Amino acid sequence: MNPILLSSNRPAARFYRGGARISAFRGEASDAPREPEDWIGSTTTVNGEPLLGLTTLPDGRVLRDVIEHDPTAWLGDAHVARWGADTRLLVKLLDAGQRLPVHAHPHDDFAATHLGRAHGKAEAWYMLQGGTVHVGLREDVDAAALADLVDRQDVDALLGLLHEVEVAAGDVVWVPPGELHAIGAGILLLELQQPEDLSILLEWDGFAIDGAEAGHLGLGFELALAAVNTRGRSAADLDALIGTAPDSGSVFPAAADEYFRLERIPVDGSTVVGRGFSIVIVSGGDIEIDGRRLRIGSSLLVPDAAGVLEATGAGELLVARPPAP
Repeated sequence: MNPILLSSNRPAARFYRGGARISAFRGEASDAPREPEDWIGSTTTVNGEPLLGLTTLPDGRVLRDVIEHDPTAWLGDAHVARWGADTRLLVKLLDAGQRLPVHAHPHDDFAATHLGRAHGKAEAWYMLQGGTVHVGLREDVDAAALADLVDRQDVDALLGLLHEVEVAAGDVVWVPPGELHAIGAGILLLELQQPEDLSILLEWDGFAIDGAEAGHLGLGFELALAAVNTRGRSAADLDALIGTAPDSGSVFPAAADEYFRLERIPVDGSTVVGRGFSIVIVSGGDIEIDGRRLRIGSSLLVPDAAGVLEATGAGELLVARPPAP
């Protein structure tokens, strides 16, 4: 089995604007105003949709079906022994054409108990183009007071609850389940997350979505907001969530390892990408892998059976993987 070069997979008509930065990064011509996400190597659907979001391979097969047919070749013996055909991973490029709303995602136990889902949604970001992020509460917030702000859609107050941090290309942000956050306008990032599309929206004014209806995952806000962390984050806490990636090696905080892994690999001459199911993004330079010359923005889907890959040239790779089994 060989690595597969993927074209972009951009669900249309999302509720927030963006997409131009993804097109520029990938070298594509698309200028659709509401295609702000590229779901790379996705076996996950958009919430409530039967097929939207799934990756279709160049030969027309759906990746989810292909992996279910031969999970060992794709994911490896140890992964399948522990988790079966579940990839445990969703990778996205995200272009914030406008500031995203204040929101959070449920943790595994909440998602299993109240939504019947296999995963919650932890996520982490690697910045390709920087800007402002809003992450974590500045101080403890009473649950009833938070619910009142949501009910009144007091956007300024909601955003003001969060730490505001400037990030640059090469910085990383770890967003545990339940953590309130919002991505600022102008940011382009690579996101790793658990393979679910579950968001609790606290804000929706100015977005193309009926948040009062769709923002609580069908649970009602009283229950949905119970999945939100209402404890403040200290400066030390924030340092554990946001930092600068090392020049090579694992880039996310250790707390993210149980959910997913991201490795930064500089290429100067020749290097190798270790065996295992992965999604490889060329984040800089001009690199050849498996006989293919790849420009910046290229994405490769790599099955375990492809073995070790040799990369040559000059540039940088970002290698996204599921958690180690």
